[in-house]
Amino acid sequence: MSPAPPPPPVPPTARQVIGDRRVLSFLVAQATSTIAVTLQAAALAKHVYDITDSEFALGLLGLVEFMPALLLLPLTGSVADRFDRRRVAAIAFTMEIGVSLLLCFYATTSPTSAVPIFGLAALFGTVRAFGLPAMRSIPPLIAPEGGLPRLIALYSATWQVGMIVGPASSGLLYELDPAAPYAVAAMFAGLGAIATFAIRYRRPQVRTPSDQAPTLHHALEGLRFIRRRPILLGAISLDLFAVLFGGAMALLPAIAEDRLHVGNIGYGWLRAAPGVGAVIVSGLLAIRPVRRRVGSVLFIAVGVFGAMTIVLGTTSSYAVAFGALVVLAAADSISVFIRATLVPLATPDHMRGRVSAVENVFIGASNELGAFESGVAAALLGVGPAVVLGGVATMMVAALWTRWFPELRHVDTFDDATVADHAEPADADVTTDRGLLEHELP
Repeated sequence: MSPAPPPPPVPPTARQVIGDRRVLSFLVAQATSTIAVTLQAAALAKHVYDITDSEFALGLLGLVEFMPALLLLPLTGSVADRFDRRRVAAIAFTMEIGVSLLLCFYATTSPTSAVPIFGLAALFGTVRAFGLPAMRSIPPLIAPEGGLPRLIALYSATWQVGMIVGPASSGLLYELDPAAPYAVAAMFAGLGAIATFAIRYRRPQVRTPSDQAPTLHHALEGLRFIRRRPILLGAISLDLFAVLFGGAMALLPAIAEDRLHVGNIGYGWLRAAPGVGAVIVSGLLAIRPVRRRVGSVLFIAVGVFGAMTIVLGTTSSYAVAFGALVVLAAADSISVFIRATLVPLATPDHMRGRVSAVENVFIGASNELGAFESGVAAALLGVGPAVVLGGVATMMVAALWTRWFPELRHVDTFDDATVADHAEPADADVTTDRGLLEHELP
């Protein structure tokens, strides 16, 4: 009679995960870099709207920030899989400093044209296109055994803290001097770069072999892998289309000024409101992660996101708008947590950079391209109707995806989507693409 298998290891507590030095360095890097990005993004939107007084310009800003991630997709994920992801991310943060300082300089000239801002926003998007896939692929390499869900929840919480601190401080800094937010963003980007260099891996990164020549086939392997995994395709595309239609955040400068009649500081806190709800929920998820009925919870969260978007589009009360944004972001943080946990678990390590690059394009499309869609809709229909229409479309997407991706809806625990990592880098050989995929797929 064979001996009974040993019991599975007990997952570490949130305190144990956050007490790990590897994790702590990563979380500090994530928090400081997020503060830099969100502070600058809020200031950019306000700056562009002050110069142009145009909702369409706000949408165009989102499009400009998104296009580099799409155009550079064949390169960005491959870079994250070929080189040390810590160094790629740290170098990207360092280059963000330069873009922020250029924006700071331009703001001191009392600009009357938004064209240079669009150019610098495109440059910033280019840098981010390389940094994000590398950064998002690090958690599985540093998480304690069984601690990835809690690490993802903490990762989300620190990101949401940045979503509060950055936008809230941007309103005050912008009120003092339009150049100030960009200078402070540069400082936080520098802190992010230092913290990223300090990260140490718990398990080695499975890199693309150095003697393997980079090819378009290899670079786009992440896209083919996602397409053949219904759980991955459903989760990532759900976020894409839900936020694409529900991209009301891009219109907050117009909502704050024209519908709620508040100034720069009120706008800054309105921009920070999503972070409040998200931090609360992310903190709860770090203590008690979603473990059962994962797919169903994901769809419910997206539906709530759409409903709160409708509330935001119909109200003229600052308090109601603030509350709607808090609940909206709380629901979004649940969906982000689930997607951010599913994607690395359903992807072998040697593919994570390329899959993260595709995910980055989808997320960029949902955020920046969603901002463009919202700007165009607002220019044609008005701000309120555009936001309401986006919320209705988001709820329709959630309903349709439950039918089109039953594999995702039926995911009960994260273990249902887990695949084993390949230990040998040689397994990543692109010449065996079809065989590799067939081996990994259930």
